[in-house]
Amino acid sequence: MGYVIDEIDQQIMRLLQHHARMPIVQISKEVNMSQPSVKERILKLEENGVISGYSTIYDLAKLNRGTTTFILLKTEHCEEFIRFCEQAVEVTDLYRISGEYNYLIKVQTATIEELAEFQDSLVKLGPSKSHISMKNIMEHRASLL
Repeated sequence: MGYVIDEIDQQIMRLLQHHARMPIVQISKEVNMSQPSVKERILKLEENGVISGYSTIYDLAKLNRGTTTFILLKTEHCEEFIRFCEQAVEVTDLYRISGEYNYLIKVQTATIEELAEFQDSLVKLGPSKSHISMKNIMEHRASLL
């Protein structure tokens, strides 16, 4: 049986998901538990792989990478394609999917012209369809419990 998460663990995880840098002292106040107990619970969640890391979210528009595009790609050159994506700074997310296409790529570029250059480099790997995001409605949503 896997690691069992109780209500207090869920509360701690919710707090960390909304603010990963929240101090232990603040978390302990929120869950009405001592600081050492909260720290121990967080360590157990990390050791059991329930919490696998912490990250920083950047506003890519402010970093001149505000054009978001989702690209569906059909390829038989999977390993070459994955290596390509690992090297491409434009690629922020890559998913293996089912259906007519076998990959979904999320790409962030500064301009449509930069996107066109990226797409030109994909042509050798297989056919693709692109969907440019017109507006970001929901991203990095806290989807926990």
